[in-house]
Amino acid sequence: MFITPAYAQAAGGAGGGAALAQFVPLILIFGIMYFLLIRPQQKKMKEHQAMVGALRRGDQVVTAGGIRAKVTKVIDDKDVEVEIADGVKVRIVRATISAVVSKTEPAATSN
Repeated sequence: MFITPAYAQAAGGAGGGAALAQFVPLILIFGIMYFLLIRPQQKKMKEHQAMVGALRRGDQVVTAGGIRAKVTKVIDDKDVEVEIADGVKVRIVRATISAVVSKTEPAATSN
């Protein structure tokens, strides 16, 4: 009864600029998350795929289980045969190789 219709209308909904201002912090949080978490993880994954793709016979590797081994045979795109002890050869999945300790040099081609 005491509120005039003009005063009630002025106190109404928010403007279009205020709605956009509410999304700015969300956009900033997503940008920060991308540059601090997502992008470095993608870079690390690409480096690991390149490392695993470049495996050759004779490379010394460390598996995800912490076993040091020597690559004896590259079977296909997914499997590698490694020697974990003298005469003990095991077939493992390439993705389980976590690090290459020492790489062998490629064989020189004779002309």
